[in-house]
Amino acid sequence: MKKFINHPENLVEEMLEGFVKANVDKVRRLPTERVLVRKDAPVKGKVGIVTGGGSGHKPAFIGYIGKGLVDAVAVGDIFAAPPVQRVYEAIKAVDGGKGVLLCLGNYSGDVMNFGMAAELAQAEGIPIESVIVNDDVASSPKDRMDNRRGVAGEVILWKVVGALAEEGADLAKMKEVGTRAVFNTRSLGVAHTPCIMPSSGKPSFEIGEDEMEIGVGHHGEPGIQRMKMMSADEVTELMTLKVIEDLPFKSGDEVTVLINGLGSTSLLEMYISFRKVAQILADHSIKIHRTYIGEFFTSMEMGGFSVTLTKMDDELKRLMDAPCNGVHFIQH
Repeated sequence: MKKFINHPENLVEEMLEGFVKANVDKVRRLPTERVLVRKDAPVKGKVGIVTGGGSGHKPAFIGYIGKGLVDAVAVGDIFAAPPVQRVYEAIKAVDGGKGVLLCLGNYSGDVMNFGMAAELAQAEGIPIESVIVNDDVASSPKDRMDNRRGVAGEVILWKVVGALAEEGADLAKMKEVGTRAVFNTRSLGVAHTPCIMPSSGKPSFEIGEDEMEIGVGHHGEPGIQRMKMMSADEVTELMTLKVIEDLPFKSGDEVTVLINGLGSTSLLEMYISFRKVAQILADHSIKIHRTYIGEFFTSMEMGGFSVTLTKMDDELKRLMDAPCNGVHFIQH
């Protein structure tokens, strides 16, 4: 795999330097830590929202900094959790007096470091709540949802709580709505090509030329089934039905659909997949409220995509419909 990079050890720093220079109207970097914050942070009287994780998932996480989305991102190395001090500084930077909500994926390093940073902030009198995303139905059985990974469903959480914070909601309300949005969200991905780790030049996992893996994680974690390549309709049907039966989504439900490319899958392929998702939802009498298609949470250049469904209620629909002005997510 060929990549346009300089030295692998400088990859994240050089990326951040370019990102900040390109988006000076929306973001700034803290001088002492690898933390990016909304340019006008802290916003007085608003709950601050902090997220973060390993690099390599662009536009996640930093592309969602902005009004109506998140206030700060603690940036880790490639596929590595940000350290405690970095998360702690992010919390302090966005505390506008109403506390801070931490939004993170369910990965052991992130959970541990965000938790320790929360304890440090609480000791200084900053109210903290956390919402942990576990939308990946492939990563653990339904009766052990606490073990499931967070994947593209994090985008739904950022959108919902970001809109709610702009409305002036307090921290307890943010926690309640964010938790509900996560519970209502289920995702499943497929990949046929791994990404290449910049530091080693090796693939994140091994797979045959004619194979694909259902449920593979964003970092190459094992999925639930390796099988021969299928057509777009066949694999989309397999994935969508597994997502529907997991919540389960029922006739009469309204959903937001997110088709997320993992890095090297074309929009052409994703629209073909969405066509099938829409047919299946119609067959189940499930109404689509909103649709998002594109690269929202990648795994560098991994080949594949995921299907995410979120069950909507009136409050979640209002928050999903609200405008936002992030670096890579703008909605009018």
